[in-house]
Amino acid sequence: MNPPLVSVCVPAYNNSRTIDAVIRSVLGQTLGDFELVVVDDRSSDGTAAIVRSHSDPRIRLVENERNLGHEGNWNKALKEAGGRFVKILPGDDLLYPRCLERQTAAFGDLSSSGVALVCCARDIIDERGRKLLLRAFPGKEGTVPGGEAIRRSVRAGTNLIGEPAAVLMRADLIARTGVFNASNLYVIDLDYWVRLLRHGRLAVIREPLCSFRVSRAATSTRIKSTQSRDFRDFLDRLGGDPQSGLSTGDLRRGRIRAVANAWIRRLIYRMSLPR
Repeated sequence: MNPPLVSVCVPAYNNSRTIDAVIRSVLGQTLGDFELVVVDDRSSDGTAAIVRSHSDPRIRLVENERNLGHEGNWNKALKEAGGRFVKILPGDDLLYPRCLERQTAAFGDLSSSGVALVCCARDIIDERGRKLLLRAFPGKEGTVPGGEAIRRSVRAGTNLIGEPAAVLMRADLIARTGVFNASNLYVIDLDYWVRLLRHGRLAVIREPLCSFRVSRAATSTRIKSTQSRDFRDFLDRLGGDPQSGLSTGDLRRGRIRAVANAWIRRLIYRMSLPR
């Protein structure tokens, strides 16, 4: 049996309220050559039962014997992937129908394109699915050298590339990059994108192809008080890496912007989330 073109890996924990919609968003893709791997981290709310209620043969449920936590479950999801391309899709985010089709096409001919990572614009939605704002990597659609993509995110003090739902990775580069590192949880995804982009270019799609949910249960909301600190610690690690190619000015600007961004996010969450 040939491996799938894409592995969509869902690290799930107590996502019973959203997991059905997540699964349906993947099954509704215009590109059908994928596997959907749900890695359930010992949920206590019936998440696994909802996954089992779907009979599509492309769905595979992996139930952890013990709770691995955020970092461990993301890395277990990576390990379970068998496709040529891999997407981590958290258990409350959604893909739009053309997401996998457009993102796989953006890699082009891997022997000549040099693309390591593809990102797309994404809608930020609240607990009820209402759109709050649109986020996208700045500039035109096309490819950007990996080092330049890293520099722009650093100077912006935030993850411009996108949350995992917005990103598609090459499996061969995952093998060379290693595992997710949650020493600074807020930047667990950006840290990984930076390491992947040392192997090639970033392909940018300006069309929103997914949504990223903010809710009181979401990790992104619960750790808002540590966001600027995590980003500054992340910059300190990058600054100590001679391969980063970042200047002192890049790092200084990123630290300042990270503080401002944390306050902006707090304001957005306060205005959009029910009390």
